[in-house]
Amino acid sequence: MASQAGQDAKFFTRGKIQEFRAELQAAESKDKKFVKRKTVLKKIVANITMGNDMSPLFTDVVQCLGIPLIEIKKMVYLFLVSYGRSKGEQIHLVIPSFLQDCNDRNPLVRALAIRTMSYIPIPVVIDALTEQLRHCLKDRDPYVRKTAAICVAKLFTADPRKAERGGFVEMLRDLLLDANATVVSNAVAALSEIGDRQDGVIFKLNLTVANRLLQALTESSEWGQIYILDSLLRYVPEKHADAELMAERVVVQLSHANSAVVLTSIKVLLYLMNYMENRKLIDYICKKMGPPLVTILSSGPEVQYVALRNILLIIQRRPNVLKNDVKVFFCKYNDPIYVKLAKLEIMYRLAREENAREVLAELQEYASEVDVDFVRKAVRSIGRLAIKVEAAADLCIKTLLDLIETKVTYVVQEAVIVIKDVFRRYPGKYEGIIPTLCENLDALDEPESKAAMIWIVGQFADRIENADELMDDLTFTFMEEPVEVQLALLTAAVKVFIHKAQSETSKAIVHKVLKWATEEVDNPDLRDRGFMYWRMLAINPTVAGEIVLAEKPAITTDSDRMDRGALDQLLLHTGTLGSIYHKNPETFIRNAAGKALADSPALNPLSRQVLVSVARPSLPSAVNVPGPGPPEPTRDGATAIDSKPTPPIPADGEGDADASSSGDHSGDADGEEDHITAATSVVAPGGDPYANLGNAFGTYAADEPKPHTNDLLF
Repeated sequence: MASQAGQDAKFFTRGKIQEFRAELQAAESKDKKFVKRKTVLKKIVANITMGNDMSPLFTDVVQCLGIPLIEIKKMVYLFLVSYGRSKGEQIHLVIPSFLQDCNDRNPLVRALAIRTMSYIPIPVVIDALTEQLRHCLKDRDPYVRKTAAICVAKLFTADPRKAERGGFVEMLRDLLLDANATVVSNAVAALSEIGDRQDGVIFKLNLTVANRLLQALTESSEWGQIYILDSLLRYVPEKHADAELMAERVVVQLSHANSAVVLTSIKVLLYLMNYMENRKLIDYICKKMGPPLVTILSSGPEVQYVALRNILLIIQRRPNVLKNDVKVFFCKYNDPIYVKLAKLEIMYRLAREENAREVLAELQEYASEVDVDFVRKAVRSIGRLAIKVEAAADLCIKTLLDLIETKVTYVVQEAVIVIKDVFRRYPGKYEGIIPTLCENLDALDEPESKAAMIWIVGQFADRIENADELMDDLTFTFMEEPVEVQLALLTAAVKVFIHKAQSETSKAIVHKVLKWATEEVDNPDLRDRGFMYWRMLAINPTVAGEIVLAEKPAITTDSDRMDRGALDQLLLHTGTLGSIYHKNPETFIRNAAGKALADSPALNPLSRQVLVSVARPSLPSAVNVPGPGPPEPTRDGATAIDSKPTPPIPADGEGDADASSSGDHSGDADGEEDHITAATSVVAPGGDPYANLGNAFGTYAADEPKPHTNDLLF
């Protein structure tokens, strides 16, 4: 094979159309074994591969289709795949050869013909393909059947209505019970592709078909196993026992050598856990998931990154999977930066009281690295660790102070940012370190760190003796600062004034800052806040102090966690691009259909509480495809593969708003109706939205909205 590849390398040289045409015509006279034509065709295919346009040779190459040599047929069909679509006016020359090859005795030729036709989505070819595809789906040879299964998906892409009316989806469904595992996996792949389209049929499995697919799993190729495992997400268990039995059959795939098969198996197991009640089995499966995930981390950096992004989702939903393996995620010196940052996030997620000390030691070591971005994230992770694990807070603060002593600018800035959050997490506990922070005030030149330090000065002005002097220095460059810093300075100036009302300096500071904010600044948010503070201080400084210095709620790490419903939805995309972006595919892939957990009697109560519904657009006409095997009754009487309901036709006189509110959002209808009722109940008769505001504007009657007394248009 290696020597053959070396011989073929000579064909990859740029040639001219006239030369190739002349060689093809010359080869017709003395070429009994078709060696010359084979050589010319190889040159043409090589030029196509290199990106050279060979379409002018269409009629010359098509004439070679009659040669009874499969190697030549393959090259001609490859040429047709490349240029058949652009040569619609000449494609009729090839149709007789297509039909002849579809009935050839050689199954390879039959499969080749049907596959090539499916690659040319032109009406005349699609019409010829339809009848031949029907025969090939029932062909005696499994190679032809598995090729035909994929062709159905291509036909559906080219002409969905023809595929539906021709009954090809039903024929594809019947192939799920085929005796050949490769045919089954290709049928699953085709049905999945059709089901993933927004305008496709809804592909669901019943228990009988799901068990049949599991039987074919061990005999399929790696790609076939991935398709079959992925299709199991379309089966909704009605009983806890069904989900548990299926999970036991899938868990053996965790030992597979292919990382894609492993990740897909984990996706199926995470899905089935939502329908299981056996706590011991769930814990056992979580324990079995850990080692394969750790093994994937020994792959190259690209595969590592995919695994790390998936692990980040998995441990948020099932923390027990890797709770004792935090050391696996310690960064290596030669890891790329994107792998290091992903590991850093997972280390923080897995940190708890038992391992906080070793995680902190590792983070402290990272803070002395050369990569600035990585060091910033490491310092910030130390602060987050202090907030998350209270027992480790003292050690974390000590570590942060040690890092501040290094006087490295970006380290000091990140430390100040996280210490501000620590102050809010543990009020009244660590304020003794404020003088140390004030000593490094000059090192802060980034907006976020500067705003954090200004917040600290304003919040604890009663404990900082020279707080008014510090504020005077900080406000000197007020007009040149970014909006983020200006907002912090405005609030801090008011706080300093309230804390030190007798100080002439604080009075002067608050006066000039409010004057700048209300008269010289263009930002509306800053200006509005300035007016609000000015009026509060003018009316009642005591009440203003109670409002501005009100007790802040202690911050927690809850905001770090993803919403449970969104997490369950994202885990259905484990091992895909969606799990890397941490976004559902329908948000960044056009026409992708969404996925969500389906309700059933076996669904866990907690999962049901956060159930996310996914709306699918309705088709103009419904396609009803019953499931294969014995029909199984379901709660709502749906069949195994069901179609989308036809949307009701609005009656005459119905507005667009009524039509748009019906259909796919019926699941949320009650909640939306209550919300709309509540919203409309506060609007006063006459349609005046301000009628119920009363005296909400206080003594500022001039600001109260009033209707115009004269018509401005005339």
